[in-house]
Amino acid sequence: MTSTLPNDNIRNFDDQITNKLISEIIRDRIKDAGTRFSANDNIADFINPGELEILEKEIASRIKDLLKSLIIDVENDHNTQETAERVSKMYLNEVFKGRYHEQPKVTSFPNDKNLDEIYTVGPISVRSACSHHLVPILGECWIGIKPGNKVIGLSKFARVADWVFSRPHIQEEAVMILADEIEKLCEPKGLGIIVKAQHYCMKWRGVKEPNTSMINSVVRGDFRHDLSLKQEFFELVKQQSATNNY
Repeated sequence: MTSTLPNDNIRNFDDQITNKLISEIIRDRIKDAGTRFSANDNIADFINPGELEILEKEIASRIKDLLKSLIIDVENDHNTQETAERVSKMYLNEVFKGRYHEQPKVTSFPNDKNLDEIYTVGPISVRSACSHHLVPILGECWIGIKPGNKVIGLSKFARVADWVFSRPHIQEEAVMILADEIEKLCEPKGLGIIVKAQHYCMKWRGVKEPNTSMINSVVRGDFRHDLSLKQEFFELVKQQSATNNY
C-alpha cells in the first residue's frame, strides 16, 4: 500500500528509503521477531523513538476516512473537524497506551524485615475497552500480596494496573496479564487479584443492562494452595469494599 501521508511516512531506516506506512514498518518488525501483536499485547519494544508521532498522523487519516464513510461532513461540520486527530492521540497516549508505551518504571526493594503477613491494595480504578466493540470497561481492582524477597511501593500497583488495563481486553485475560506482571516485579509468595467492572458493550448496546457487572479473580502461589490465606484475602477485600461503599 502506498502511504496517503508521504511526507510523514517516508523514513530512512538502516540507510534505506521506504515509502511504507509506519504501521507496516512496525508490523514487519514484530513479524520478523516472531512475536504476537494481539489487541492486549504490548508492542513498545518494536517502536523506535519518534515513530509514535508518525503513527498518530497515520491513524488520524484512517479515522477521518471512517468518519467520511459514516457520511459525516468532516470538512464543514465544526464539531468533527479535528475529531480524527483527537481520537488518534487518545488511542495512542491514553486509552490504549498500554500497547504502545513501556511499562512505568517500578523499583523493587529487598524484604529486609522478612515481612510475611498478607496485605491488600484497593480499590484501584481500572479503565479498559472491550476488544469486541472498543467501548469502555470501567471498574475497580484489588490486589493481595504475601511478600517474597522483594517489595514494591503501593502506588506502583496502581500504575501497573493502569498500564495493563489501558488496552483492548476481555476482562478474564486482563486479570491474568496483570498477575503475570506483578509476579515479575516483586516475586510474591502469594498473589490474589479481584476485578469488578461494568462493560459498556452490555450497558450501551446489545442487551442494554445498565446495572450488570462482571467479577473475576486469580489466585497464585500460597493463596492458591492455602485455603485460610485465600479466605483472608477475600475477607480483606470485602472489608475494603464495604469501607468504600462499593
